Amino acid sequence: MKGVLAGIAIAAAVAVVTAFVKPGPASSGAKPDTHRAAKAGFSDTAETVMGTLVGPPSPSFLARVRNGKMGGVVLLRNGWLSRSTAAHVTAELQQAACTRGEPLLIAVDQEGGLVRRLFWAPPTEAPAYMTSPGDAATQAAGTAAALRSVGIDVDFAPVVDTPSSIRSFLGSRAFSHSRSWNAAMARSFVGGLQENGIAATAKHFPGLGLASGNTDNGRIVIRSAAWKVRQGLTPFASAIKAGVKLVMVSTAVYTKLDPSDRPAAFSPAILNGILRQQLGFKGVTVTDSLTAPAADRIPHTAARAMLAGDDLLIFGAESASERGYATLVADASHGPRLRARLTQAAARIRALKTWLAANGGATCPAG
Repeated sequence: MKGVLAGIAIAAAVAVVTAFVKPGPASSGAKPDTHRAAKAGFSDTAETVMGTLVGPPSPSFLARVRNGKMGGVVLLRNGWLSRSTAAHVTAELQQAACTRGEPLLIAVDQEGGLVRRLFWAPPTEAPAYMTSPGDAATQAAGTAAALRSVGIDVDFAPVVDTPSSIRSFLGSRAFSHSRSWNAAMARSFVGGLQENGIAATAKHFPGLGLASGNTDNGRIVIRSAAWKVRQGLTPFASAIKAGVKLVMVSTAVYTKLDPSDRPAAFSPAILNGILRQQLGFKGVTVTDSLTAPAADRIPHTAARAMLAGDDLLIFGAESASERGYATLVADASHGPRLRARLTQAAARIRALKTWLAANGGATCPAG
């Protein structure tokens, strides 16, 4: 009986998704329709900010979506996203977004192991226990199918950091302690996701393998020599060559890469100099949580991250996301350089949405 009821709930939620969000054509040649986005009333500022949910959306949250105050939503915390709940929540969100004419990016951290928001979905193994690149590709393909079935289109995975010690806080979240192995696994996991229509995210650039702890819990300063930090770039380079759509930038401080003492997510030297120019990344950069201690202490946090070269901003709590949007709007009102940066970031995000639509993701009905 429970199985029948669950099936009915899923079917109902999928029906809502189908009614308001139609899959785009299976074509890889589509170009971003920025004119349609402008007509729909979505500002460049909104495109760059992700709302944050740890449970079903409230009426006020849905009103923010309808009013064009976010371009995406990240679903946080393990355990609450059953298959039926996930399908229903994404349908509600996209229905609200489509009143403005453009779908949301909807993302989760679905790494496998300890970080697995959809407890019923792959990866069924933690990254450290994936036995081969073929295994990683299979796990990622299964993950993509599960995410697509409930209307989620971005996975904030894989972790491609290379821990330098068995005491690393990353534990089983990292594939291994070998840069070359991690490069092969990253390439396969990215391919398994993106060949099945889900955008992958290589994280946490330029690497947390040398970090003394979790950046969510304290300000982490990595004082290792630049050559040592750069060794950890190998898996990121592999993911970029594989066409990864997003790279998540850490909030650790890398003193030998940028002596300004700024966290990576606020460092043009790291974002533009290393990631864009040296590694040739052309996709969407996304911050790690801007409520992390090292980020939260920076005045005008959202604007500073955007000016440094981040495209998509995420926060650890919805109240912080709402404040971030409001302060970004205020700062952009008298900052032409920031407005130009927002336009550039929004164009990359809309291009990502177009790629997702062309690969079976969400679109809104015309008119």
